[in-house]
Amino acid sequence: MSTALLEAGFIPLVDAAPFVVAHEIGFAEEEGLALRLHAAPSWATLRDMLILGRVDAAHMLSAMPVAMALGLGGVAARIDVLSVLSVNGNAIGVSGELAQRMRAAGYRFDFADAAVAGRALLAAAREEPRIGVPFPFSMHAELLYHWLGALGVAAPQALRVVTVPPPLMAQAMAAGEIDAFCVGAPWGSMAVENGVGELLLPTSAIRAFAPEKVLAVRHDWAEAEPELARRLMRALWRASKWLDQPENHSTASELLARREYLNVPAEVIERSLSGRLVISPRAEIRAVENYLLFHRGAAAYPWRSHGALIARSLAERSGLDGAESAEAGRAIFRTDLFRRNLRDLGAEIPGATDKVEGALGQKTAVASESGKLILEPDAFFDGFIFDPNGES
Repeated sequence: MSTALLEAGFIPLVDAAPFVVAHEIGFAEEEGLALRLHAAPSWATLRDMLILGRVDAAHMLSAMPVAMALGLGGVAARIDVLSVLSVNGNAIGVSGELAQRMRAAGYRFDFADAAVAGRALLAAAREEPRIGVPFPFSMHAELLYHWLGALGVAAPQALRVVTVPPPLMAQAMAAGEIDAFCVGAPWGSMAVENGVGELLLPTSAIRAFAPEKVLAVRHDWAEAEPELARRLMRALWRASKWLDQPENHSTASELLARREYLNVPAEVIERSLSGRLVISPRAEIRAVENYLLFHRGAAAYPWRSHGALIARSLAERSGLDGAESAEAGRAIFRTDLFRRNLRDLGAEIPGATDKVEGALGQKTAVASESGKLILEPDAFFDGFIFDPNGES
């Protein structure tokens, strides 16, 4: 098998790890790929790199291809989701001043109860808090709106949401530009390290199993280069399986810490991989199960219901037809390619292409090709359920 060059873009985040590991550990090479990785300064830049063909594939926000499929954000393009690269991995943080007021009011930062945390935040905010998110069409924004909306806030109308690239989130808080944020690892932890903020809540407390980053490619590229797509999917799936093994977390952290990737201390990165987070400058530690997943529970499987739910939510806020939007969101999550390209690797292949989102309150065995698949809990904190074949 000859080796083929493949250009891939990423944002410096812990959940870019499948690309980094595939390249550094050798999974890409074993699949006949020479991966050339390009760090982008912002999500908009990375999107444009992919659309314009400067890269063949990208580590991308799960909501971004869906928004493009709906023609939102001024960019209409068919970008396919070949697999999910990561589940969860975000944290909500607040400024030191806001945290101090919350503590003075009796809030204990349990890092677990989304309803209590949200009410404490809203009570302590003297005005509408300015909240930083990495991009308008992101799981960060989706979870933020769902969380505060369920607590009675008119979201997003009553919120002041500011777009800040992930590596600049702590800097924006230090400059007083935002009062709170929702951002992916390690940038929430870096706000704590720099003494400018405290972590309030993992987003897994809002939605227990949320697709965060995806493997995104242009639809025409996937159709024209099926063998390269297959090799890339396999390399990243193998990297994701390696990443979910605790004995590999230290090595992964050292790789990601390198200047060309995240350029932050390895010990900060390892906190996200282990789910043991330092939430304040007081060195308080909270342990979070499933804080960041790459493989377990068929995490990589691109459920079409993921796309449908994101699309339905975006449509509701944008005045688009909900049913048509949901179908457009479903169409770009390529369960067909996942089955075709990963079955012989032993990937867990669910028996369905969609599932009822939010219905699982505990680990649940489901129909699969192996008969051994156990899905992780995926419940929303407020009991919300989305049935792609019915009403939500």
